[in-house]
Amino acid sequence: MKMSEEFPEKEQAQLYLITPPAFELASFAETFQRVLDVAPVACARLAMATRDEDQIARAGDALREICHARDIPLVIESHLIMVERLGLDGVHLTDGARSVRYARGELSDEAIIGSFCGTSRHDGLNAGEATADYISFGPCGQSALGDGSTAPQDLFQWWSDVVEVPVVAEGALTVDLIKTLSPFTDFFAIGEEIWSADDPADAFKTLAQAIV
Repeated sequence: MKMSEEFPEKEQAQLYLITPPAFELASFAETFQRVLDVAPVACARLAMATRDEDQIARAGDALREICHARDIPLVIESHLIMVERLGLDGVHLTDGARSVRYARGELSDEAIIGSFCGTSRHDGLNAGEATADYISFGPCGQSALGDGSTAPQDLFQWWSDVVEVPVVAEGALTVDLIKTLSPFTDFFAIGEEIWSADDPADAFKTLAQAIV
């Protein structure tokens, strides 16, 4: 299942939902479903910080059922070996272009392989050439994490004008940033922006409605 095949190119950017890095599965599963039902979601990502294999596997099983019941592909961040074991739809790599070719060799041709390339146009181009299905740039807004650099509007604008590989905007997104980047990105990946809110579903709806 490819994002580009399941969700054909549209004029309006689509939503991509990222899980929080840690959660209590029983309560989170209900919240996750509520968020998914707020607006159409093109893809979801299991992005847990833990190294506990059993915890990741239980979360993967539960969220896969929720996503697949809604015809939403679920990819996992970094843990390539877990994709086929858990029946997931692909992997989101966080090391630019370095692992894309290896991942493609390990997974089926139908698997989604995404590549986070930070703010580097060069890494994005290399990952695209290495057969990544989408390139993710970020953070888009100011964040206390990383080195403080952000992915500027002109990076997304250049990419949308020149490159055919779908591009994802993620990291510290706001209503204003989403409005600004909407013409130049294919997907907005939203995660940390909503999970700390009193009502994540309502926060997700607010950001979703900012897409123009």
